[in-house]
Amino acid sequence: MDQVKIGIIGIGNMGSGHVKSLMEGKVPNMRLAAVADINPARLEWMKETYPDVPRFDNASALMDSGLVEAVLVATPHYFHPPLVMEALGKGLHAISEKPAGVYTKAVREMNEFAAKSDRTFAIMFNQRTNCVYRKMKEIVDSGEMGRIRRVNWIITDWYRSQSYYDSGAWRATWAGEGGGVLLNQCPHNLDLLQWICGMPSKVRAYTHNGKWHDIEVEDDVTAYLEYPNGATGVFITTTGDCPGTNRFEISMDWGKLVCDGKKLWKHKLAMSEPEFSATYKGGFGTPECTVEEVETDGLNPQHNEVLRAFADHILTGGPLVAPGCEGIRGLTLSNAMHLSSWLDETVELPIDEDRFLEELNKRRATSRHKEATGATFSTEGTY
Repeated sequence: MDQVKIGIIGIGNMGSGHVKSLMEGKVPNMRLAAVADINPARLEWMKETYPDVPRFDNASALMDSGLVEAVLVATPHYFHPPLVMEALGKGLHAISEKPAGVYTKAVREMNEFAAKSDRTFAIMFNQRTNCVYRKMKEIVDSGEMGRIRRVNWIITDWYRSQSYYDSGAWRATWAGEGGGVLLNQCPHNLDLLQWICGMPSKVRAYTHNGKWHDIEVEDDVTAYLEYPNGATGVFITTTGDCPGTNRFEISMDWGKLVCDGKKLWKHKLAMSEPEFSATYKGGFGTPECTVEEVETDGLNPQHNEVLRAFADHILTGGPLVAPGCEGIRGLTLSNAMHLSSWLDETVELPIDEDRFLEELNKRRATSRHKEATGATFSTEGTY
């Protein structure tokens, strides 16, 4: 079987997870050909664990080695766009871990660069492989439930302890990471939100920095959304709730969909709400409603399926789970929420990218230096 030779740039939490999966043969059409990391401790771990895999102390050396056809960028967020562009510019295929970047201006530049390349560009939106979210999108796109009227997502099961934030000097700092829960944990949720429901036209958000942890970035967010068709939405997230909640609810003309990330329920009205409201004469009545758990294909292959599809696209032209250019959409929501809170006002989309970068740079300039414990944690069982 043909295999794509891939190099992983960054072998911290996420990168080492990908290393393990590839070395265990969980992506049959892809072979780990090299790794790169600027941290000597991570290279030493690689040497001890997988001594036969070539190691490099910088990304450029890996790209220039001739050992790889593609790279997976799993570095801190600011480096995603420049490393993707370097790889594409050197004739290599590239897949980026989420988020696509920290600010949309850099990601837009990356997308424009990628559009001129004949290499494959993808992004690790592995939650698009989750059967319940795929089914939600299928139902919404089919039109069987009518127009979207209201969207609510309470996604607070992202709990993180202080030790998580203390593990890396770059973590939870404006200079190193560029944001908190919106930029680290929620790129998946923000991508799914726009993938299934479309992009809102206005955002009003409140982000709370270091509310539950000793960090300088946001760990608690409440956002209100307005959509072009008049629908509204609320998005709530934090890394401080324990236990947390995952409830994604989409109200439509013919009822609603409710998802907890594992199961999906359909509440289907016997008559659409607009028709019932216009024709019913009884005052306090409601249309009959049936509730059923929606059957799915049960498949949720996550990161390995994204990598398999990436390799298949390179080898045979098969479809990607998420083209890289789509990473800018969820990041636009993240940037809009930050900017709205920073300016204390409603932000219209598309956002003022220069204004956002100006505000971000103010925070980067005063970002504190922190010491890291250097701990690396397994990402198994997480997003």
